[in-house]
Amino acid sequence: MKILLTGGGTGGHFYPLIAIAEKLVEIADQNKIVDLKLYYMSDSPYDKRMLFENSITYVQIPAGKMRTYFSIKNFFDMFSTATGMFFGLLSMFFIYPDVVISKGGYAAFPAVFAAKLLRIPVIVHESDSYPGRLNIWTAKFAEKVAISWPEAIEYLPKEKTALTGQPIRKNILHGDSQGSHEFFKLTSDLPIILVLGGSQGAEILNNIIIETMPDLLTKYQIIHQTGINNITDVVGRSKLVMENNTNLVRYIALPYLNNLTTRMAAGAASLVISRAGSALFEIASWGLPSIIIPITNSNGDHQRKNAYNYARTGACEVIDESNLTPHVLISEIDKLLNNKEKLTLMKQSALNFASPDAALKIATEAIRIAETHNEK
Repeated sequence: MKILLTGGGTGGHFYPLIAIAEKLVEIADQNKIVDLKLYYMSDSPYDKRMLFENSITYVQIPAGKMRTYFSIKNFFDMFSTATGMFFGLLSMFFIYPDVVISKGGYAAFPAVFAAKLLRIPVIVHESDSYPGRLNIWTAKFAEKVAISWPEAIEYLPKEKTALTGQPIRKNILHGDSQGSHEFFKLTSDLPIILVLGGSQGAEILNNIIIETMPDLLTKYQIIHQTGINNITDVVGRSKLVMENNTNLVRYIALPYLNNLTTRMAAGAASLVISRAGSALFEIASWGLPSIIIPITNSNGDHQRKNAYNYARTGACEVIDESNLTPHVLISEIDKLLNNKEKLTLMKQSALNFASPDAALKIATEAIRIAETHNEK
């Protein structure tokens, strides 16, 4: 049995596929499927170690971005897309998987295009409340479509679309509070704010945290995921802003969070500040209240839609970028962290929204389709 995973460019595409792969292996072990082989087709391996740990074979193909705005890069990416379609078809023909699971994104196009031509079943998973263009196209011929937000069904074929939620890796599905304060060398007598900027970091979040740091660190502690490319700048600026201020020991900056630091940060945090991407589902699974600051210009305005759809569950508060000032952020943080009753309600709303069995649902359906395809 061969199952090919595809998706491109970001952790929001890559890590849910890893979560599905983990469940595929579990199901195969339980059902004594000894010949399961997993492949990941994209223009970048994203995380080679994680592919290796899950016994996933990487298949590299070129891919060009499909921008909706004018850019000279569009011209050159046409050639990358055409080359990717050729090599994607060639690779798909020789692998000939029983099912393809696509998260969308520009790097998934060669794989789903090849699957369509070769009549290989496709499962699509959409993370946002407004689907990406590739997923809308792929959904027309896909065998099944899985969505994380009920609102997304408006744009997809209803007869084959199911609300599964977002697949989350088993190692970060829950926070670990035992020893979490000691892990970061923080105290347990002050609330901890966890700031998540996504896999690439978020410049606006980084800037506002540095601006508010002198005030926030008088009463809170901060664990700040800055993004790999931003860590040196953020650490340097934080030291400058907090020069001769002993409260700087209450601030922890990290370029990214691995499985261990994610669990520990989730276990220690009282409140999360985040963008409105796939991190929302991780925050929900941890049962943490949050302040969500969506990207203003995202495809189909999906981040703002995600943020406000999540806010309607009662699990978070939303601050639009246009309203984001140091005063507004500090005021919102103080309002929440000083209202125990509100925090309790937000925690329960987050847990009610969470979908811890999403990866299992998708993996189970993929195995079923693969077995059917095998019999033909």
